Amino acid sequence: MDSPSTPTARPGRGPRPPPLPALSTSSIRRIDTQPFSPQVEQHTVLLDAQSEPTTPGTYESAPPSILAPTRKKGKRVTFKKRLNYYIPSTYWIPNYSLSFLGGDILAGITMACLLVPQSVSYATSLATLSPVSGLYSAAFPAMMYALFGTCRQLNVAPEAALSLMYELPDPHGDHSRNVGVHVATVVTLQAGLITFLLGFLRLGFIDVILSRALLRGFITAIAVVIMVEQLISMFGLNELKKQLHPVLYLGQIPPGHYHGLTAIVSFGALAVLVSLRTLKSNFPKRWYVYRFPEVLFVVILSTWLSYEFDWVSDGIAGSNGFFDFPVHGQNWWYLKRTTPTGFSLISIVGFLDSIVAAKSSGARYGYSVSGNRELVALGVANIFGSFVPGTLPAYGSITRTRINGEVGMKSQMGAFIASALILLTTFFLLRFMETLPTAVLASVIVLVVFSLLSEMPHDLWYYIRMIISLVLVVHRSSKPRMTILGRVRGSDRWKPINENLDAEENLPGVLIVRIRDNLDFANTAQLKERLRRLERYGIDPIHPSEEPQRNPASVLVFHLADCERCDASATQILLELFTEYADHDVSVFITHTRHGVLKSFRSAGILDILPPSHVVETVAEAVAAIENSRWPMTP
Repeated sequence: MDSPSTPTARPGRGPRPPPLPALSTSSIRRIDTQPFSPQVEQHTVLLDAQSEPTTPGTYESAPPSILAPTRKKGKRVTFKKRLNYYIPSTYWIPNYSLSFLGGDILAGITMACLLVPQSVSYATSLATLSPVSGLYSAAFPAMMYALFGTCRQLNVAPEAALSLMYELPDPHGDHSRNVGVHVATVVTLQAGLITFLLGFLRLGFIDVILSRALLRGFITAIAVVIMVEQLISMFGLNELKKQLHPVLYLGQIPPGHYHGLTAIVSFGALAVLVSLRTLKSNFPKRWYVYRFPEVLFVVILSTWLSYEFDWVSDGIAGSNGFFDFPVHGQNWWYLKRTTPTGFSLISIVGFLDSIVAAKSSGARYGYSVSGNRELVALGVANIFGSFVPGTLPAYGSITRTRINGEVGMKSQMGAFIASALILLTTFFLLRFMETLPTAVLASVIVLVVFSLLSEMPHDLWYYIRMIISLVLVVHRSSKPRMTILGRVRGSDRWKPINENLDAEENLPGVLIVRIRDNLDFANTAQLKERLRRLERYGIDPIHPSEEPQRNPASVLVFHLADCERCDASATQILLELFTEYADHDVSVFITHTRHGVLKSFRSAGILDILPPSHVVETVAEAVAAIENSRWPMTP
């Protein structure tokens, strides 16, 4: 007998090939056919150890000396991936491309020119704080968001609506500025903590639960309140407000209390702002016109004019430890009183506005934005900002984010540049703003209000269309769909006469009606009037003032196959209707009645006033009964 390794001859097929050697993981991957190097041998052992089970007599596991460095390297790689995921700046800063620098510098300069006057306006006119608080609020949270945020164009800074969302115990008291610093610090800390916890608990889906329409409505209402508040400063009524606080009715103030020069300056500045913005919108393709900082221009011009002509002496009001732990004795007193504001209002509204801006920018420029990581980034930014006393809550803005994208911002490096310029302004240029009229700052805020209200016409038309649609739905639901059936020529089938040309009414005095809706309290209220119209005019749209086109019916046949439900109100109305028909000697048949509807009719007593022979299965049976009966027919 031949040994297993000796090829044996097969009749007509040649010698048997030698048996194949046992395949290892390496040979399956075609590694055995290549010359081995030490690296390949190590890789082969690792593949065999990781992909095949280790059983006695088969394969041996890789030596621990080989696996240990690989495991450590794998852990390092995993940690680096997690670090880059949760702190995006650890990835984009080392890999920053100098080709992005031009757009980021332009975006940083543009944001600084926009945020310096806006932040000062929000701090002084809305939050009753110093201009420094507004500038710090635009600088420090933005730098921290740049480290943790996932949106490359989002700008984090104070918002007009959010700056108005906390009330001081006595805004016009002797220590109101110090109280405002404590309140702003505590509110910012609470808003940051709540926002951070929402992200930590992975509740980023709340932007889906709370709709954009709800946010727009809330912001629009806040915008109206802000505009009314700024009218006080624009008319020069700040001193009178201190005397009449908390109630001040502009319509009841005598004309002598208005400060004429303040009103002229404020409304003149507003007119210039609106004119420049309108002019810019006409030249969208000329960047040097479209990107002109009209707000900064008006602020600088009004500051110079106030200094040159000494407006302060004429009665126009002017604007008047670095790090600190936000939780200390003076701030604890305001913690409980400001919790609802920091939690329910600022954190939720701020996040919704921010995530809408971030996701819109991500969709526009082709990258994903995580709601949970955005919550964490915004929370960390505000927590860090609360260490600077008096810092206002800072969140994203749709308008500023859109501007960043349009001027070519590619990364959050633009936020670092804008923050640096704002801090330079705070340390070296703020003293030149002492003569800046507060009325001009009020005009800047009113211009922002116009931007907030810019979406109102769209929303208004949306709600008008929604109300019209709702009215149409109610109107349609109050009228059940009904049609008249006729016999198809040469058959025993019954079809709607308005859908089938071969269907015709051939039984004088008999009206066969098919009801194509469920019957409820809404659509049965007009059922009697609808049936009366079908009897008099058929399905043609004829005005009720015209003469009847049909003879009155003496027999009514109802086709109820499409009626799946009939509520108690509908059955009561049908009972009254059928009783009235019986009093006028009009016979009623019901056909194709479903079991549930028939049960409702029986409970309501409808079947007690109808003869049993009038409750049949099909229209053909009802017509046969009518033709064989002795009931008089109308010729």
